[in-house]
Order: sequence, then C-alpha cells, then structure tokens
Amino acid sequence: MTTPVQPGSESAAPSAASRPWSPDSWRSRVEAQRIEYPDANAVEREVAKLRSLPPLVTSWEIEKLKQEIADAQEGRRFVLQGGDCAETLDDCTPGAITNKLKILMQMSLALVWGGRKPVVRIGRFAGQYAKPRSSAIETREINGARVSLPSYFGDLVNGAPFTPEARTPNPHLLVRAYQHAALTLNFIRALVEGGFADIHHPEYWDLSFMRHASLPADLRAQYEQMTRSLADGLRFMEVLGEARVEELTRVEFFTSHEGLSLLYESAQTRRVPRREGHYNLSTHLPWIGERTRQIDGAHVEYFRGIQNPVGIKIGPATSPADVRDLVRMLNPTGERGKIVLITRLGAGRAAERIPALVEGVRGAGSPVLWICDPMHGNTVSTASGLKTRSFDAIRSELETTYDALRGAGAHMGGIHVELTGEDVTECVGGATDITEDNLHTNYATLCDPRLNYHQALELAFALARRLSQNAGK
Repeated sequence: MTTPVQPGSESAAPSAASRPWSPDSWRSRVEAQRIEYPDANAVEREVAKLRSLPPLVTSWEIEKLKQEIADAQEGRRFVLQGGDCAETLDDCTPGAITNKLKILMQMSLALVWGGRKPVVRIGRFAGQYAKPRSSAIETREINGARVSLPSYFGDLVNGAPFTPEARTPNPHLLVRAYQHAALTLNFIRALVEGGFADIHHPEYWDLSFMRHASLPADLRAQYEQMTRSLADGLRFMEVLGEARVEELTRVEFFTSHEGLSLLYESAQTRRVPRREGHYNLSTHLPWIGERTRQIDGAHVEYFRGIQNPVGIKIGPATSPADVRDLVRMLNPTGERGKIVLITRLGAGRAAERIPALVEGVRGAGSPVLWICDPMHGNTVSTASGLKTRSFDAIRSELETTYDALRGAGAHMGGIHVELTGEDVTECVGGATDITEDNLHTNYATLCDPRLNYHQALELAFALARRLSQNAGK
C-alpha cells in the first residue's frame, strides 16, 4: 500500500535540508519499495561494478536541461515527457526505440504548432526499468494451488514470468539495465546527430500509421495540414532571418526515469570536474514516485543532495503542506529549473485539488514547473480484472488541469504520458474507438496501460488546440 506522506512543520524541511549528505546517506533512512535480495555480497559486487562504469549522461547536459526547465517555468518553453510505463531489456531494439522517438517527435510538432514556442523533449527511456508495486508479493492460483512469489518490479530487479527463478531479485540486472540504457542512448544520439529528428523534414520520422486504414481521415488531414503550415512558416521566418527559427527547430532528447532503486541511482552519482556538488549521471531528470515521497524517507534523502532537476509525482492524497515541505527540502535555495511537479490527480479531482496545491507551493518560495500526468489517476479495472484507462478521462484531466492552473494564477508547462509507438490496445476510447471487448487484441504491457500511437497523436492535437487559444497571451 502507499505510505502517506506526513506533513512537516514550517521549519522541518529547511532544517533537514541542512544535514550532512552523501550519495549513500539514504541508507540510514527507511526505504519505501525496498527490494530484498537473497545475497547481500552479490549486491555489493554489482553495485561496485556499476560505480566503476562511465556515466550515461553528462553534467553539462543536465545543466542545459535545468535551464530549459527554468524557461518552461517562465512560459517560454513547453515540456513533453513520455515513453513506456516500464522499459524491458528485450525492447532494446532499433525498431522499438525508433518508433518511440517518432511518436514523441510527431507529438512535439503538434505542440510547437499549437504553442508557438520550443518544446523540450524528455523520454521515459534509457533507464525506466523499475516500477513500484502496491504489494511486494503476488499470489496466483496454479493447478488449483495458491502460489505466492515476489511481485515483478521491472527488469532492473527481476523477471516477469511467474516462476521462482524469474521472480527472485537478481542484482546483476542492475548492470544489465545500465548496459541496455547505454545502448539505447547511443542509438538515440546517433539518430539525432544524423538528422533523423530535423523538424524541417518530418517525413524522416513519419510513422506508417499515418496511412493506416483505421486512422480517421480528419486526424490524418489535421496532421498533414499542420506539417505543411509549420514548414511554410519556418521557411518564411528563415527568409526574414528570424532568430527564433533555430530555437523552434533544434531538436534534442533528454532522458528521465523514476529513481526507484537507490542502489542504481547512487552508484552513478558522483562529482565532476569544475562543478559543485554531486550529479546523478544515470539520467537527466530522475523523479520521485507517489509511493516513495515520504519527507523523512530514503528517497527524499537521496534526491535532496543531487544537482539534477528533480520531478515529484503529486497524487490526490497529497496535501498542500506535503508539497510545500517537499519543495523546501529538495530546493532550499529556490534555484530556477530545479523542481518539476507532476500532477496525477484523476479527471474528477483536478479542478478541486489544484488551487490549494498552487497555494501550498507559493508558501515554499521556490519556482516550480507544473506538468500534468493524466494517466495514473485514471487507471481502472475491467470486469475481467484487466487494467485500462479511458482516453476521454485522460483528455479531460489534461484540459481540466490546464484550466485550473490558469485559474489559480499558475500555468501548465508540460505533459507527462505513458505511450508507445506500437499498435497496442490498452487504453479504451479515442478516435479509433477501442472498447473493453477488443482490449485483448494487442494488450502488451507488463505493468500499466499505455496510449497507442493513434491516441497519443490525438491527445497532442487536443492539447495543441488548447495551447493555440492562449499562444502569445
């Protein structure tokens, strides 16, 4: 079960933030979602190996992202964060990686068109191998007998097959995940450097689904009209020598993942030459999940000491005092670009909860970037026990959050979605009208339901229209 965050006093967070810190000081705290490995010596060997390996990202990339997040906090950029709910080692293939980049590129093109501002692209990839679970144990009925095994916590920890061998936590997966993250990043960087993501040439990353028979004609027409009008606008700006063309067209990808395994995160945390403090060099933007944000817990203790920008998932049970104390703890100096608040409130709760949360953040005295995660608060189960999400609820929460933040004197500066570039049937609704009856057609996720490429692009268009109504205001 989720452990509730206890509100702190007015002075609790600042005083705690002044305690001595090291990459391993979290070990003295209670660790939510702790993994019990059977061999402690094997764990230390694998962590030592991980600590000896080169970093996956650089401090200058992290500082660049922090600056771009600071711009988004001030309304000059918009953040698109998306990818799989949980990467698998088997999905480290050219096709799977390329398809995720393609759908993120298409979504970002719609958002550039709608918002008339540069989009910061952050993928949930190259490290999103761990997932929190509501229970450490899963029980199934096998041949008439009830069998209990460790839950599947993602490929960073154990395997998905329901067998004792697969479900036993394996510390060597920490190193294997690092290796697959490195391969993923290497391929992404090669694609970007090779011009794959040039916004002048969207035909390079057009997905075959744009010609798919099931794609509604109006959605296809919207995309084609948008690419033509944006390309024409960019060419016109270039003729005039417009300086912002480079900002609008230059494409970068940053990485993000939930910092669930503190063994993995701390092993890649180190000092770098000519910079102050410690950097988590396994990713650009790690985030703290809903189940691990206890103010006195191990995860907050670890996150308070790194120089990376930090995301915090904010669920419906989060009080304004919770948010205030977390922001104070993680950003006691009020640094710009440091804190990203990712709301996951549910379609029916966002309008009610957001004004008080905004007021709580004002009490922290720190700039933040508000991002909407419209996925996690809208997860339901079908009659057969299959997890799904309604596209209508996802869109509703996104639009409600956008309006509620504006009404509270803040602004929504980004979106955080679980999606795939594949033709899955995991979320119901959308223009292609997936129903509960045909979820089984291609239900491929091992954890949470994801938007498929049709639904992801449709959501991007809906958000782009909302952004275009307020562009320049």
